[in-house]
Amino acid sequence: MKNSASESGLYIIESDEDVEKDLQKDENDGNESDYSNDSNENQSMRKPSNYSIAWPQSYRQSIDLYGSVPSPNIGFLGTTSLSRLGSSFISSSLTRRHTLEVLQPEKKPLLKPTEEEQPRHTLLPPQISRKSSIRISKVSHEPHIPGQCTFGQAVLNGINALCGIGILSTPYAAKEGGWVGLSILLLYAVFSFYTGLLLRYCLDSAPGLETYPDIGQAAFGTTGRVIISIILYMELYACCIEYIIVESDNLSTLFPNAHISLGGTQLNAHILFAILTALALLPTVWLRDLRILSYISACGVVATILVVLCLFWVCFVDNADIHTQGTTTTFNFATFPVAIGLYGYCYAGHAVFPNLYTAMANRNQFPGVLLVCFAICTTMYCAVAIMGYAAFGEATLSQYTLNMPQHLVAAKIAVWTTVVNPFTKYALSLSPVAMCLEELIPTNSPNFFIYSKLIRTALVVSTLLVGLSVPFFGLVMSLTGSLLTMFVSLILPAACFLSIRGGRITRFQVSLCVTIIAVGVVSSCFGSYSALYEIIEELFKA
Repeated sequence: MKNSASESGLYIIESDEDVEKDLQKDENDGNESDYSNDSNENQSMRKPSNYSIAWPQSYRQSIDLYGSVPSPNIGFLGTTSLSRLGSSFISSSLTRRHTLEVLQPEKKPLLKPTEEEQPRHTLLPPQISRKSSIRISKVSHEPHIPGQCTFGQAVLNGINALCGIGILSTPYAAKEGGWVGLSILLLYAVFSFYTGLLLRYCLDSAPGLETYPDIGQAAFGTTGRVIISIILYMELYACCIEYIIVESDNLSTLFPNAHISLGGTQLNAHILFAILTALALLPTVWLRDLRILSYISACGVVATILVVLCLFWVCFVDNADIHTQGTTTTFNFATFPVAIGLYGYCYAGHAVFPNLYTAMANRNQFPGVLLVCFAICTTMYCAVAIMGYAAFGEATLSQYTLNMPQHLVAAKIAVWTTVVNPFTKYALSLSPVAMCLEELIPTNSPNFFIYSKLIRTALVVSTLLVGLSVPFFGLVMSLTGSLLTMFVSLILPAACFLSIRGGRITRFQVSLCVTIIAVGVVSSCFGSYSALYEIIEELFKA
């Protein structure tokens, strides 16, 4: 038996004989384990084999491609000083830094901290060492080997997951909510950062937890796993609809006179480019190996920064005559709920955080990674929102690239970057949805690949139809942010944390989690209602 210890815990690589013995022991004496003090119900729910065989089994594989992109090693982000700074800051202010605990042969109860080990007024519970074993089981698909993702790679992957097309609508969100609405963005940033840490503590609560659906199962059983998985897949599906709308809007801006007539039916530029985009994306969705797209999508961080720089270049260097002095508002009560959904969508990265955490070589650095990611993304969100709204005023559109004068080189670069980027992300976003549906196909079906192609084609066609039916980028994003992201980023992490570790945390932590859940529920209700009302109103206008 080989034992390898790291700062984040002790990992055990067992030989085949040890695995067979352990499997037989588990079958003969399932109630005896290091976690024997849990109830029988919790034990059966927390067995790693239960997580690996429950639907969706393809979640980890697909989200690893979507979010944990193998980024190049970035030296200035991966330096020891910066990684230690992030970890020490979080450890000193939110948590206690845990020491390496060597796995002992005697049995220990699950999470039984004393009152002395729990500070009365700390945001997060004491860190417990994560004990996980790598074993090849007859029921699990693949053993999860601890990742080797460095601090810099994790930061890039985190920014790539957080800062996407949502940044295009931040000036529009500032217009809908007014300058005061930016405070909501900062509030969501703080709450989302905290709930990201809560996901980590949920993962560390028991062995075998590796993904967001695993956390849902540990907290609320199989029902929780299914509900959380459906919400996550709906969020990815909605993101694909947004990609179709983005392509249609920006390409029709570049080629406004494009049109075609088919059988007496006139297709304008918006409809034409939406159809062409779907046709161009369809072959990428058919691909079974998306590793190439995964590598290319790692450039999403560069593309986002480039689009932001283009906005500042147009405003300061080109000094374009786009400023509208005196047309901004301090607070817009009527459309403020729309801004709530738009700002909420900006932090739709929690589906990737568990995979990102389990892929890190040193998991103690995860709080520092989140801190850097949220600091960089929030800074960019605020800068773009302030600059875009100050420049375009009440004329601000749902994507600030549509407001930029198209005769300028910087504007053309921004638009073309926005057009190219979704081609690398659409298939990665839709494939998890397709793979979970493919699990419903009998494994011994001779027509599996035919059914797979039909499922993926139907998903692409459906995103096209929805995008053409509701071609309102900002409103669809607001609805997605209010209805789905609020659950993924705020409500569900806090609820799962309370369910898994509710008896071992302080009243202050409970109060904070309840506050986050209340804010998420209120934001979801008001934001969803307002976005739906605006969408219906726009449809009747058309």
